[in-house]
Amino acid sequence: MNVLIALAATVVLAAIAYLVSTAGAQIVFGIIVPYVALVLFLGGVLWRIFTWARVPVPFKIPTTCGQQVSLPWIKSATIESPHTWWGVVARMALEVFFFRSLFRNTRTELHRAMGKGDVSKLAYASNEWLWLFALIFHYSFLLIFLRHFRLFTHPVPEWINGIAYLDGFLQIGVPVLYLTDMGIVVAATFLFVRRLWHPHLRFISLVQDYFPLFLILGVAITGILLRYWVRVDVVYVKELALGLLSFNPPTDADVLGSINAMFFTHLFLVSVLIAYLPFSKLSHMAGVFFSPTRNMTNDNRMRRHVNPWSPKVKFHTYDEWENEFRKKMKAAGLPVDRDEPAQSEKE
Repeated sequence: MNVLIALAATVVLAAIAYLVSTAGAQIVFGIIVPYVALVLFLGGVLWRIFTWARVPVPFKIPTTCGQQVSLPWIKSATIESPHTWWGVVARMALEVFFFRSLFRNTRTELHRAMGKGDVSKLAYASNEWLWLFALIFHYSFLLIFLRHFRLFTHPVPEWINGIAYLDGFLQIGVPVLYLTDMGIVVAATFLFVRRLWHPHLRFISLVQDYFPLFLILGVAITGILLRYWVRVDVVYVKELALGLLSFNPPTDADVLGSINAMFFTHLFLVSVLIAYLPFSKLSHMAGVFFSPTRNMTNDNRMRRHVNPWSPKVKFHTYDEWENEFRKKMKAAGLPVDRDEPAQSEKE
């Protein structure tokens, strides 16, 4: 049911954009909706960052998987268990660019032992396929995002042309087939099938888990249709893109009416994705930098950490306690460290 709801929502959004654009309301999905999506995205990201930044972190709680710095003759893992900020930077870089923790992730399953009745044993298995397809998905998304900057720049910078050249270096078909177009579709399909294949993942998956996948697939598929099958005037598309960037978009029917309705469907799905991103689980791309389990040094054995907003506590030392109860302790036959202090000591 969750899959059907998410799929139906994506199809309905795409159908509305296509039908309304065909009816002549291109200005809605070509100008108004992208600006609204951008405002929601920026406002949502700022709200998320402000919320995360206000969360108190009174304790050192870094997640580590290596030897902590301790005695001089014991070698510590400077990246796996960093005790310096440079170690944290290196660890975060591995997490952000290579998904370090996901690569180390393992799946745990119960397997019934053959010939032993109902006895089951716990088995651990590698999960590198998830890491691989997640890496393909994110880097395909990044390269596609960077390639689209050619629509917002004139002349097009050489580094964008370089990315496009490397992306299509196999020279398959005309126009050239981009590897990232196939990569994002295959990787997103894998992530979707994985949720359906594994019973425990299917049990905990909600509409919010399926909807972004269908939305991204919708963006990718409509983009592929625009590049390889549906004829669209790129000159008018770039004029619209440059107008949106300069806050002076073209509103005349000659420009907007000359663009295929499939483009406005693609643009609408992109706008929905942008507006939805800060309020969904997709915001992890910014949240990882605010995670105390990732961005803290593991130096608990090097210095004492005191909660900065803890109230001042007046400690009652043992000597003070013994001075207070010495007579009662002696009467009860309990040993004391020292006798009654002299009058000069009391003064």
